[in-house]
Amino acid sequence: MRKWLYLGGAIATEVTGTMALRGAVDDPGWIPVVVAGYLASFTLLGLTLRERLPIGVAYGIWGATGVALTALLGTLLFDEVLSPTAIAGIALIVVGVVLVESGSHRAQLADHGARRLEGETT
Repeated sequence: MRKWLYLGGAIATEVTGTMALRGAVDDPGWIPVVVAGYLASFTLLGLTLRERLPIGVAYGIWGATGVALTALLGTLLFDEVLSPTAIAGIALIVVGVVLVESGSHRAQLADHGARRLEGETT
């Protein structure tokens, strides 16, 4: 459970840093928030990996969720336009994250089963 909390924190702080980066374009006062957000994000992502979440899953979810949230928040906070193509892309990101996570879960179950069988035969 802790790995998912760390990952959620990594996503939230990365998106916060990115939104602050966009804000820093007009007001450099946001730069400390950018630096703090990215430092916190990478720290939390590292803690996520320490909790044994596979890097492909952790980075895939972190990156893809960050992209989707950043695009949506850019629309809400900065009046950036999301085209139908961009919305379709976000939907594909969500589907991709679900597929990576479910594929990783199945691989972990298969690996656990193989280890169990090896233990029974030795």
